[in-house]
Amino acid sequence: MSDEKALRELICEVGRRLWQLGMVAANDGNISVRLDEETVLCTPSGVSKGFMLPDIMAKLTVDGEVLGDAEASSEVAMHLEAYRVRADVNAVVHAHPPLATGYAISGRPLPVNILAETVTAFREVPVAECATPGTQEVVTAVRPHLAKHDAILLMNHGALTLGADLEQAYFRMEILEHFAKTALAVVQLGSAQEIPPEQLEQLYALRRKLGYEH
Repeated sequence: MSDEKALRELICEVGRRLWQLGMVAANDGNISVRLDEETVLCTPSGVSKGFMLPDIMAKLTVDGEVLGDAEASSEVAMHLEAYRVRADVNAVVHAHPPLATGYAISGRPLPVNILAETVTAFREVPVAECATPGTQEVVTAVRPHLAKHDAILLMNHGALTLGADLEQAYFRMEILEHFAKTALAVVQLGSAQEIPPEQLEQLYALRRKLGYEH
């Protein structure tokens, strides 16, 4: 089993980073970590990610059964679906990064092929269909994208990132929002030079070498 105390503290730290960077506001967002094959830690419902304490985390089974008194985030179902679909995923971060969410609201996938780092990190970032937060609709909307993608835009909602551990899932959210800022600057400048196909193939090979290809 993973070091539960350390993971609870890391969830708090990641929550603070998200809040300080303006990727969540008030009680927005949720974070989860797989403790073992059967158990997950998740941020509680109705608590700011900038002011969490380790002992308030909810614990539940991968089937959604709550273990203890803490109420898990209402959106934990999409986290659990990610764990069911992807054995390599051990952490999930959901946030509302403003510019990436702007792309999600517009229904436009991020133009990943203009920056080498994002091709390596994501290959592509799809947009999941619009769904009401906290409902089974969200699970249905993200399910088609989970198997092959580590970052998903949620239309009219926010973004979801997955990782082999919590730091990777969090850093992918950082990369996603940073790239959204770059992509918006490109739109404002009025033109973009896409990465040539032969260089894209080299970047895809690097993704495979790093173990990012699913």
